[in-house]
Amino acid sequence: MMFTSLPSHLALTLLVALDSFSSSGGLSSAAPSPNAQPLSVPLLRRYTQPQNVTELGAWARNQRIAIETKYGIRPPVDKRSNGMNLLTNQNADSSYFGSIAVGTPPVSYDVILDTGSADFWLAASDSEGSNIESDIPRFSPPGSSSFVTQNASFSIRYGSGAAQGTLGSDVIQMAGFEVQNQVFGVVSQVSENMLNPPVSGILGLAWENIATSQVKPFWQVLAQTEGLLDEPVMAFQLTRYIDAPRVRSAEPGGTFTLGATNSSLYEGDIDYQNIPDGSVGYWILEMSSLLVQNQNLSLPEDASFAAIDTGTTLVGGPAGVIQAIYSAIPGSSAATGEYEGYYTYPCSTTVTISLGFGNSTIRWPIEPAAFRLARLSADTCLGGFFELSSSGSSAPNWIVGDVFLVKKCLFSVPRF
Repeated sequence: MMFTSLPSHLALTLLVALDSFSSSGGLSSAAPSPNAQPLSVPLLRRYTQPQNVTELGAWARNQRIAIETKYGIRPPVDKRSNGMNLLTNQNADSSYFGSIAVGTPPVSYDVILDTGSADFWLAASDSEGSNIESDIPRFSPPGSSSFVTQNASFSIRYGSGAAQGTLGSDVIQMAGFEVQNQVFGVVSQVSENMLNPPVSGILGLAWENIATSQVKPFWQVLAQTEGLLDEPVMAFQLTRYIDAPRVRSAEPGGTFTLGATNSSLYEGDIDYQNIPDGSVGYWILEMSSLLVQNQNLSLPEDASFAAIDTGTTLVGGPAGVIQAIYSAIPGSSAATGEYEGYYTYPCSTTVTISLGFGNSTIRWPIEPAAFRLARLSADTCLGGFFELSSSGSSAPNWIVGDVFLVKKCLFSVPRF
């Protein structure tokens, strides 16, 4: 993975290069060509703005629970009688969605693009009475002449809920590219409020290693097909609205690009870093340095792996390190109640935090405005870093979202 900086008018570009994976699990350091022609899909960002401190507290708590559940840090809630764990997503997730076409003839659906999962699924036409709103477009297997059932069940859990159905295969098209016989989930049941119109499903963009269906993701199929992509690259240019006033529930989200980089969306040099050996699954970087208010903080050697997740707004990390971060910010204190795991600090304080990754000496700053999650009162602000629960799970130590990613270019170059 690699970072570079963005022009000031851009919120975020995430560039993921998809080269061939080596037996060692390392990443290529070859730069993708800036001259190849990218094919892009416009994105929308879905977000519900908390209206007051009470709603913000519920939102913050749901964000923490959702992230910990998604990465297996927090155990799931009790099962209902149908054997599926149903959760409620009270607009806790910010998400980006774009268009994908499925079937013969092709029918277009809006899907959330999630770098923190690896499965693709769509709501099915036979999912009446299953928490899927009637105005959500649904995939109809009988309506596609190329659909083939796989005679296998499918289920997946996210921080915001769960989905359940069966597996099938069909023709998938996105950004001008096509994959025949792509296996995906045809979902007949989802958690309450997990899908909101016009979104019909989720397209996972992480690695096959973490796919609950054990199916190779759409992007990996493209990357492994010789000669299909001009350059083995996928890229996000993302917007951020959490600190914007009067934000609508759906805003322009940027673009998702396959097949090339777009040099107009970033500037500066690229800092190439490897995914740690044995850590392919999520998009992982090893955090090597942390500078807060000009103070170098120590990072435990066994607690430095960070998952880069475009579907996450905040940054979660080990409790001891998060405590050290806020200890370096004068006037900070641990929050309570709905805000447990978060910290407050004086709004008059300009917080400076920089992160470094791998063997690079470069430190990547977080803008003070991006770190400030919300203003709780005239003088008290809520920080965008929070404590992840300690569960002894195999989850990454850090989950890094938009608070850090704003105004960064992130590349990754896997070798298959």
